[in-house]
Amino acid sequence: MLPRIAVVTGAFGILGEAVCAALLANGDRVARVDYAQPRAALAGCVDFGGVDLADVDCANQTIDAIVETMGPPDILINVAGGFTWETLADSTMESWSRMFSMNAMTCLNMTKAALPQLRNRPNARIINIGSMSATSAAAGMATYAASKTAVHKITEALAAELADTSCTVNAVLPNVIDTPTNRADMPDADFSKFVQPAAIADLILFLASPASRGISGALIPVSRGGTE
Repeated sequence: MLPRIAVVTGAFGILGEAVCAALLANGDRVARVDYAQPRAALAGCVDFGGVDLADVDCANQTIDAIVETMGPPDILINVAGGFTWETLADSTMESWSRMFSMNAMTCLNMTKAALPQLRNRPNARIINIGSMSATSAAAGMATYAASKTAVHKITEALAAELADTSCTVNAVLPNVIDTPTNRADMPDADFSKFVQPAAIADLILFLASPASRGISGALIPVSRGGTE
């Protein structure tokens, strides 16, 4: 059987790197897409750096380039996104626009661009990164949580729209992810409770597999540290 082709956005970040590593270990080929530039080439990957997925034309051009270079994708994993903490009173229209661009529009644009390919592939998979904080937003989380809620609803609606195909659509909802940035921003937190990127990647790998064929439209929380 030919290796599957997986597209991972936000591929050069901490979570993106873990997801790509899991896919490569599974024998998949990976198109790594990110706004940043890759630090180093990786066997089994084709890199697309400097890509602004908040721009619909850029998303379309990226999918076209992936199809031309690697072939039609079987899996799309929307990791790209960003975070901000701010009270509602102190928030600005600029920060609201930035969060929706980074979280909701990157997911929407890349999904729409890849959809004509994916809906015709057998057992295609779309997996989005949502957030547990969007299920019940705490103080200072309104801007971020609202943008991630949009990702959740895109997931649910598209799963219903693709119900007559073999393409499933699901979202993974991590709690705080163990990254250097999160450790620096929350120095007094219990880091053992932070979710390990590899634990999220394991769940994504399952959702990308044939074994997940009966699951679509799910918003799956990842709340444990996952160190073991």
